[in-house]
Amino acid sequence: MEAERMLQRLAALCARTEQCECDLREKMRRAGLTGADAEKVLARLREGRFLDEGRFARAFAADKVRFAGWGRGKIRMALARKRVPRNLIEEALAGIDRKEYIDALKRAGLAKARSLDLTDYADVQKLYRHMVSRGFETELVGRLTDYLRRRGEEKNK
Repeated sequence: MEAERMLQRLAALCARTEQCECDLREKMRRAGLTGADAEKVLARLREGRFLDEGRFARAFAADKVRFAGWGRGKIRMALARKRVPRNLIEEALAGIDRKEYIDALKRAGLAKARSLDLTDYADVQKLYRHMVSRGFETELVGRLTDYLRRRGEEKNK
């Protein structure tokens, strides 16, 4: 595919959703566009503000918290796999709305806790491991598991 057609296709894609450079490079590679032509396409996308890694990182982080219920650790790893620069990853994570983040933590914890008996230590460990695997910080997960365990004990009284 020639560079100009690829530019038009990727510009339309970027206009619909935020994209990262890594994913766009892969799309161009699959289409057979590599080397200098691919670099020119990326440069023109940046010039036209269709491609902005910082904007992508912020949107990605917000969406993963809001819709997927991911924690900062998992988001950090996913952005690093997409080769987003570390400083942009940290800025995106710092920009996550605290209330939305805590709501996502609670939603994910409550969903998992429904299938567990939190009076059983092994199930408390399962909940803890599950939440850490979703990328939530151990301190927050510890507080959440304590809260859910106490809440379950109060209901059983």
